[in-house]
Amino acid sequence: MEARKYFAELVGTFLFMMVGYASVAAIANASAPTPNLLVVPFGFGLGLLAAIFAFGHVSGGHFNPAVTVAMVLDKRTTPMEGVGYIIAQVIGAIGAAAVVLITVSQDAVKSGITAPGAGITDVSALILETVFTAIFLVVILTASKRAPALAALAIPFTLVAIHFGIATLTGSSVNPARSIGSAVVGGDLNALWIYIVGPVVGGIIGWGIFRVTELGAEEPAA
Repeated sequence: MEARKYFAELVGTFLFMMVGYASVAAIANASAPTPNLLVVPFGFGLGLLAAIFAFGHVSGGHFNPAVTVAMVLDKRTTPMEGVGYIIAQVIGAIGAAAVVLITVSQDAVKSGITAPGAGITDVSALILETVFTAIFLVVILTASKRAPALAALAIPFTLVAIHFGIATLTGSSVNPARSIGSAVVGGDLNALWIYIVGPVVGGIIGWGIFRVTELGAEEPAA
């Protein structure tokens, strides 16, 4: 049933974002200095790991509109199913941000809004989000096809690595749902376009790179 898949994407994205958003809130609410460049990357990475193991077997474990777009292009998901997935992902992310709002504060939600870092222009942030989402999608598409037994580990730890690389530069979204949730509930949509356009374009580019590397890969050796 399609409804079961949509529900899995909703609650899976909720779980993923709940852990990620809560890790940001924990840093913002800490009474002592906390190594946020360790806590937040692992918060989002391990949140994704948990979501994949909990719900990935039902829906495929996208939990990210950029992933869904790439999966539609790769014909692993139908366009209609893709629309349902994306709606579910956005609802799940907004729900997670709403829990942080209710239980902690709106300031805690605002601290998780993705925005260009100091000295980083909107265009630079857009390029970085595009490039790193493309990298992320190449890993996702390749691992899920060529090494499915390891994909559930390779994908979350790639997300951790991406956070290490660009967390202080762009906020490290590579996921429109992640940015929509905190921006909508946090009440600041100013930079949101970067985190919708960049990851979607990056997802398309990542799929293109994957397809090029796959050319002839399934053909038997002469």
